[in-house]
Amino acid sequence: MRRSWMTVVLLLIAVPMASAQSPLSGFEKTAQFDEQVRWTRLESGVRVFVNAPVNWKHSRRVLVIYATPNGNTIEQTLGCAASKELDWRFDIQHFAAQIRRLREIASGQDIVLAVVQAPQLSWPTFRREQVGAGTIIRELVESLTKEFAADSVVLSCHSGGGSFLFGYLNAVESLPASLEQIVFLDANYSYSDEDRHGDKLLAWLHGDKLLAWLHGDKLLAWLHGDKLLAWLHGDAARRLVIVAYDDRAITLNGKKVVGPDGGTFRASQRMLTRFRCDIELTERDAGPFRQMSGLNGQIQFFIHPNPDNKILHTALVGEMNGLLHGLTLGTDLADKWGQFGGPRAYTKWVQTQPFVDPSAVRATIPADAPEVRVAFPDRPADAPTGTRFQQQIAELPRDLREAAILRELLSGNVPEFLRRLKPIRVDAIDDVGAKHVATYFVMADYLAVGTDDDFFRVPITPQTAMTMADKFDASLITAKISDDVFAAAQVKLDPKPLTKDRDAAATFWQHHQSIEEQLRGKPRGLLVAGIKKDVVLTNRLKEKPHKVAIYGWHYPDGRPIQSLYVGHVDWYVDYSHGVRLMSQQIIVDGRSLKVSDVLKDSHLCPLLSSEGPIDAAEIVRAASWGQ
Repeated sequence: MRRSWMTVVLLLIAVPMASAQSPLSGFEKTAQFDEQVRWTRLESGVRVFVNAPVNWKHSRRVLVIYATPNGNTIEQTLGCAASKELDWRFDIQHFAAQIRRLREIASGQDIVLAVVQAPQLSWPTFRREQVGAGTIIRELVESLTKEFAADSVVLSCHSGGGSFLFGYLNAVESLPASLEQIVFLDANYSYSDEDRHGDKLLAWLHGDKLLAWLHGDKLLAWLHGDKLLAWLHGDAARRLVIVAYDDRAITLNGKKVVGPDGGTFRASQRMLTRFRCDIELTERDAGPFRQMSGLNGQIQFFIHPNPDNKILHTALVGEMNGLLHGLTLGTDLADKWGQFGGPRAYTKWVQTQPFVDPSAVRATIPADAPEVRVAFPDRPADAPTGTRFQQQIAELPRDLREAAILRELLSGNVPEFLRRLKPIRVDAIDDVGAKHVATYFVMADYLAVGTDDDFFRVPITPQTAMTMADKFDASLITAKISDDVFAAAQVKLDPKPLTKDRDAAATFWQHHQSIEEQLRGKPRGLLVAGIKKDVVLTNRLKEKPHKVAIYGWHYPDGRPIQSLYVGHVDWYVDYSHGVRLMSQQIIVDGRSLKVSDVLKDSHLCPLLSSEGPIDAAEIVRAASWGQ
């Protein structure tokens, strides 16, 4: 019986072969579809998501392992319906919806999906910086194959996820028989003849022994044609699929995207050159693609010539149904799901909301919280806009610039959306084991001068920040609250670091404009994170007078760029610093309390602090800010 297509997974539990009528141990049933999911974070920092049918219907089990592309989380890779409140990455790959479409038409098999995400959202970085990265990747694939008891395994990837597959290829001498399909979706950048990638792929496609035979005596192989064909037919279900496009001349913001030796087009040419040394490849036009095939269809290249010089990198995966095409090519499902090149064949299977990793939910935005505002004065009619204000302070020395910012903030020259605070709900266990629930209120964004339509995020010293907090019954946040804000944020942006003139007003404005470009089209007032480091309260300032404490600027996976740092002098301010005030009002177990009191309380402080009780007044005195 011919084996059909397979998919990829990273799973760390043994799955029983018997039919399952309820979620497996460690899994939770989803609300929208008849699925069960499980989240895992490995010691190496790798995140693993597994999605499986709730009800096993078939004896044959297919495991799909998919490595996320650079800069994308698992949640974004899985996808959901487009929304102004969500990052655009949620609407480009739709890996979950494409797998659901396959489950709809696949008969005789249960399809399990595993999506794996590297720390720092980059498999190339993981392989470069993680000691033993190749071994980690190999052991993951091996353990998942064994523990899930899959009949067949598929490895697939997009973009930098290809580095995961090549890391696996480097870490094994030969690919296992259980591996049935490999699908590169514009992801073969790292292909290398020096690393014997071509040798290993060909050996896997038609057997190690056969490849040695071909290299040893091709005439003998010809003379034994019948045996050769029989051998090839024995491994005919194994398939290598490469989808790519001509990316040599594409540009972004006027600059070429790939270097003179980079890109998937050149990588594909390297692969084709290597394969032609041992096999014959035929070429033909297949819609908008140029198709190269070999080994009776076991090797398939689809390369878009890109005559309009567009960036097709992500379009190949989602808009053009690249995943569905790659996973079904050469099987009886190939013509049943839709058309390669588009339109989307999986629309009805797109979920309404993104998946949520329960371990990442430290904080939420409750719908039943009261409205809390900062009592800034009404904005003066003649107050400068953000654009005008940045011009006024552009050439001022540091002290005069700080005084000008404070003057505008105290006068009420603050955007309306910053006055309406966002509620965040958290819970914590105190030192005697009792659970407490709290709702506190933070600014949706960082302190800024101007109007909703024209404002300027202004980095300020901790002294200026405390002056604002004391004046308007507010508080600085803590590192723990910075983490909470990111976890609850409605908009999580990619950090955009700058390197030149970090403490210049012109750089403050440049960074502000970069953030605004990322926020284009999104409504004001959403809780935004991932754009700056927070100026925070910490007990470490007791031992570091005249210092400022900064923390945060989180990567998309929740890790902070900046660990808690108290090395800068307190008058130092650069473009990356931001002040997000919170109200002194906090609701704990139904009671209205003050943030400063909760921070000092040994039982309640875990709601707001991860370093024990914090006495804000004592910290201000010890830090001697501005004195």
